[in-house]
Amino acid sequence: MKGGITKPGTNRKRRFNAPHHVNRKFFSAPLSPSLKTEHGTRSMPIIKDDTVQVTKGDRRLSEGKVLRVDSKRVKVYIEGVTRSRMDGSTVQIPIRPENVMITKLNLDDSRRREKLERRGYEAKKGGE
Repeated sequence: MKGGITKPGTNRKRRFNAPHHVNRKFFSAPLSPSLKTEHGTRSMPIIKDDTVQVTKGDRRLSEGKVLRVDSKRVKVYIEGVTRSRMDGSTVQIPIRPENVMITKLNLDDSRRREKLERRGYEAKKGGE
């Protein structure tokens, strides 16, 4: 077997000690089918104010805005996805980015828009 690392420990070490620019890729989530056709790309990293839908777990099909992205723990916190504690207080449930699907993109960032245009161009070029 060529390339790639087969040891689980080495994979974990590389993931947990990865630099910030590599860590960002771990926040990628698939786009909804309508966004896929519109933008010509399969996935994007999640950022605050994206609207996402949970695809796995007991909170499946719940949808909401991303309130916070925890880059240290690689988790996202979604509006409306909460749990009540024994003392009556409600807390946000952290969810892994790979277990959600982006249904609406936050396009306030010009760099993000440019990246989508680039990816879309590649998709159109490949489709000809």
